[in-house]
Amino acid sequence: MDVSLFTRRPRTGRRRTPRVAALATATALVATLLAGVAPAQADETAPTTVSHPGDSDVNGYRNVGYFTQWGVYGRGFQLKKLQDSGAAQDLTHINYSFGNIHYQDLTCFIANKAQGTGPNGSDGAGDAWADFGMGYTAANSVAGVADAWDQPLAGSFNQLKQLKAKNPHLRALISIGGWTWSKNFSRAAATEASREKFVRSCIDIYIKGNLPVIDGRGGPGAAAGVFDGIDIDWEWPGTNSGEVGNHVDVENDARNFKLLLEEFREQLDAYGAQTGKHYLLSAFLPANPEDIAAGGWNDPEIFEYLDYGNVQGYDLHGAWDPALAGHQGNLYDDPADPRAAHRQFSVDKAVQEYLGAGIDPSQLGVGLAMYGRGWKGVGSSQPWSAANGAAPGTWEAGNEDYDKLRTRGQDYYDPATVSAWRYDGDQWWSYDNAQSVTAKAHYVDELGLGGGMWWDLSGNHDGSLLGTFTDTLRSLPTGPVDGTDGPSDPTDPTDPTDPTDPTDPTDPTDPTDPGECTAAAWSASAVYTGGATVSHQGKEYRAKWWTQGDVPTAGGPWELTGACSGDPTDPTDPTDPTDPTDPTDPGECTAAAWSPTAVYTGGATVSYQGQTYRAKWWTQNNVPGAEQYGPWESLGAC
Repeated sequence: MDVSLFTRRPRTGRRRTPRVAALATATALVATLLAGVAPAQADETAPTTVSHPGDSDVNGYRNVGYFTQWGVYGRGFQLKKLQDSGAAQDLTHINYSFGNIHYQDLTCFIANKAQGTGPNGSDGAGDAWADFGMGYTAANSVAGVADAWDQPLAGSFNQLKQLKAKNPHLRALISIGGWTWSKNFSRAAATEASREKFVRSCIDIYIKGNLPVIDGRGGPGAAAGVFDGIDIDWEWPGTNSGEVGNHVDVENDARNFKLLLEEFREQLDAYGAQTGKHYLLSAFLPANPEDIAAGGWNDPEIFEYLDYGNVQGYDLHGAWDPALAGHQGNLYDDPADPRAAHRQFSVDKAVQEYLGAGIDPSQLGVGLAMYGRGWKGVGSSQPWSAANGAAPGTWEAGNEDYDKLRTRGQDYYDPATVSAWRYDGDQWWSYDNAQSVTAKAHYVDELGLGGGMWWDLSGNHDGSLLGTFTDTLRSLPTGPVDGTDGPSDPTDPTDPTDPTDPTDPTDPTDPTDPGECTAAAWSASAVYTGGATVSHQGKEYRAKWWTQGDVPTAGGPWELTGACSGDPTDPTDPTDPTDPTDPTDPGECTAAAWSPTAVYTGGATVSYQGQTYRAKWWTQNNVPGAEQYGPWESLGAC
């Protein structure tokens, strides 16, 4: 279907109501458009009304995760890991990254061509094998079924389809561009004709699913139903802050970018009028105020076309400044930052650029990192210390996955700037940890923002960091997003559809059974440190580290110790390990009690709050069990 064949109305710069599909023009075109529908799309034809806005939420918040095309190789991160870890239930949207723009005809395309060296190497590059060619076995498939040699759709696209089938609340978007593949955005957006052609090609290949035939896979409609929308990752219009070699039109990019988003909205709505669906349009938003202004990102009109956007909340600093170790994802400005004022960045400073321009806060998400940026040769644990270069990384110098950082050196957290880092005596790594993502979730609530976004999911294979953030969102008042709800919280005692709820679902004030549980009932307002025990919904839990307001579940800061079954000990016995006033239980613990003033080296054992711990490295004054990935390893109850 070539919508450019139809007469188009003049550009008026009109506004649309946020989150509501603008279907007036699309509806008028439906009869004509339907006549040109290819057979591969005919079975998707539906009434011309949109029955649902197409968005998704967890307790009224979006939780967007980027899944990288290349992550299925060396990182071994297939979509099945999202299902097996439970992370799929914590996500609302998956952004598949990335789609490229062809340098010759300025269209979306898929090919098998390796990325070359430098920006020019992006010309014609693609990975159709990862996208829809790679065959999956039953063992690494989301559905547990091996791909057939002759099926049209395999690879990650097929796995996305299977993941959505198991998690109906999930929405999948194709992300176009990114740092490496933003080279040709400016040219594709330059004229009305180029915009129409570019957008039409993206919808054809990704939304309608008309894939090229490559090595026996693909074909018309092969990927229909995989993607629910398009995410625009143009880095960055109107400025040379992007990759060297990108095409940039400083004078016209901002205007053309807005017109490009309008074109996407029009064509997505026109096709949505056929299928009865609202296709999402989102964008990756810059954090640097200079880049925001240069691209017109803070123009409220572009948010009439976008359903939402996600603010870059990381890469605020990195080893491209090799002599200065500092924060890459701090929520607030750091007064100790020695850089020039215009180079001092923070997540809040970026968010305020959008809110101050009148952007609806519900359309903004905060970016979070599943990786860190690091330096070597750092002589102090303090931020903004001198360094002598990028720390070694598994895939890139100065860059390392959260999974590899979370046990490295000593963990640090600054609540004033909401920043976290790790230091091992030489390497200094800025990253997000459980404390920072919890604080950022509360920030989302306080400002009425739409949720969070993660780059990228392969950095945390077990989904623990994602789960900490999502559990916090679930514990907050309902957010502003009106979408398809994710799975109900299994710990919610008021959910009558939860067959595992051991309590009266109509009585939210009775979280535990006092006749059987011996530990004190969990309180949302109480502060718990590592080793503290509580009862909740007929089960007992032990805190693994400091926590407040996190509903006890088998994950996050809580460890399930078992169902309540009465106190097996004499409640008057001062050595009862459930007695929170006896932290070391000297009657049963053989290791010496932990002391905050003592120095422990790797292998040393201590007892604390009825638990035995072994030091993993040198430590002093780190409370055993208070840090998820701190210096102490729990050896179990005394």
